[in-house]
Amino acid sequence: MGVERVEWVLFTHHHREQCQGARWTGAGQETQPSRPWFAGPAAERELFERPADFRKLEVRLGDAFTIHGASYVRPPVQPIPLDRALATNDTFAWRGYEFRCVATPGNSPGSLTYVLERDGRRLAFSGDVVLDGARMHTWFDTEWDYGFGAGIRALRESVGRLRALEPALLLPSHGPMVHRPAEQLARYAEKLATLERLYLRGYDVEGGAAAYQDKVSVPTVVSNVWQVTPSVFKFKRPNFFGNFGLILAPSGRALMVDCGLLDERFLDTALEGMRQHFGLKAIDAIVITHMHGDHFLEAPHLRARWGAPIWALDNMVDKLEHPEWFDYAAPIQAYGKRNPDGSPMNGVRVDRAFRPGETFVWEGYRFTVDWMPGQTEFALCLHAEIDGRRVAFTGDNLFGDPENPAQTGHEAVVAHNSAILEEGYIYGAEYLTRLQPDLLVGGHSFVMDRPRAFIERYRRWAYEMRDAFRELRSEDDYRYGFDPFWVRAEPYRVQVAPGGTAELKVWIRNFRSVAQRHRVAFAVPAGLVVEPAVLEGTVAPESRRAFPVRMRATTEAVVGVHLVGMDVTLEGRRYGQWFDFVVGVTAGGGGEPPAPFGPAQAP
Repeated sequence: MGVERVEWVLFTHHHREQCQGARWTGAGQETQPSRPWFAGPAAERELFERPADFRKLEVRLGDAFTIHGASYVRPPVQPIPLDRALATNDTFAWRGYEFRCVATPGNSPGSLTYVLERDGRRLAFSGDVVLDGARMHTWFDTEWDYGFGAGIRALRESVGRLRALEPALLLPSHGPMVHRPAEQLARYAEKLATLERLYLRGYDVEGGAAAYQDKVSVPTVVSNVWQVTPSVFKFKRPNFFGNFGLILAPSGRALMVDCGLLDERFLDTALEGMRQHFGLKAIDAIVITHMHGDHFLEAPHLRARWGAPIWALDNMVDKLEHPEWFDYAAPIQAYGKRNPDGSPMNGVRVDRAFRPGETFVWEGYRFTVDWMPGQTEFALCLHAEIDGRRVAFTGDNLFGDPENPAQTGHEAVVAHNSAILEEGYIYGAEYLTRLQPDLLVGGHSFVMDRPRAFIERYRRWAYEMRDAFRELRSEDDYRYGFDPFWVRAEPYRVQVAPGGTAELKVWIRNFRSVAQRHRVAFAVPAGLVVEPAVLEGTVAPESRRAFPVRMRATTEAVVGVHLVGMDVTLEGRRYGQWFDFVVGVTAGGGGEPPAPFGPAQAP
């Protein structure tokens, strides 16, 4: 084509597969630095130039560009300086060409489309807003909040903006050029509207007042403690979403289901009231319904005060004890709670782990602990016959008013919870259909009475939700664009001293019905070495496999937080550095992370 040198690179957005080639070593010109000049969206400048700022060793709910601590941005491994930061309506002129900058966020928070008028035609270099076939590049990049749809709305607005431009041709970053863009954008807008309608929470979150949370429970003489059945109690008060369920046996012994988002003095006062007025004598265990920190923040307090052990499903244990190993939403350390000695509460020890389907007898009740995913893969359903009714404690998997036929019951759809529909809401809905509970006791004080028709609406919604994602998929299986964890490192956060090493596993998942060949190349900053540098192998159909790797920090490694990119190729198709993990190079002390438990909780 006669290209002699590259003078400028215009980035539409910050994702690593867009910019991982920005490592220029060619000879420069007198009027040009020893690399091309780089331009990109001003709204994402910090993501290009300070990528390590957006990966934390200790996350918090309010961290920028995260869903309760889980990052939804994918910045480059090394900083990329932008020689020019472009804003919407800016014009970029180069050798007789003029590009107009149009804001098209959605796949990325600050993405730009570059519009060029040429030979009487309007061409739009549109990044990953839309792919040919009215399809979506990835879903997990558009998931910006906890089920409220900010990313979808931004994307829909951007699609409308592109339609108004009436381009003759769209040139996306991935896949073929988009011919007849007016037709494809209209079809894409319809698909996104369907997705948004199904995606938004299936209950009136603004109406989550105490009266809305259930129509079953009645107040007791204990302030803020309400009675659901003669043996089942919960908290209930206006504008309050704490997690607290209590089953009280005639003997005065109790089981608790979840305990979080409660002031400990408030909790102690309520339990003292239960002791005085209802004969509470002991709390024999706290059953945690799922991995989110807000459901067990106060469980260690109850263990210390009442001697109550903490019970959970076996697939939840490492997420409760070592949440730093993962990049899931709402881990316990994100809440900033402290142990009695002042150290961060980075994990909570589990005293008993149940296998799915395991039963136990307590005070004459026979309980079953089942795997019941939905909002997250790592969740359970605890159920038993209590006071003549089949009562199921279901965590945050569904909320709402069973008497309202417009409600589908689903809570947030959050891929960063590890929430693929087939092993999430679909599985959970089919499970409840078989279980046929008489009463659902959900998290955050929701109680759902006579829920059979409600569960059927929930089941239909789950399949419709999956089908909406399938309609948008750019792969043969929608899960490659939905799941942000089909390649992941464990632990996700690694700490190592200069000269030290740390061991980890890289998990690779195959969603397909045939064996899948892969190649994963590690992109590391100076001073870090991954051994082996490349993983090549095969994963059996519909399975996942772990591959051991070693992270080594040289003596020249810079103390601080670093990203390691994982450049993925499947069956000869290169995806680029879709995935990463975080390395904290410490000033000393080897590769062991801080203990997750405070002294009062130490095993």
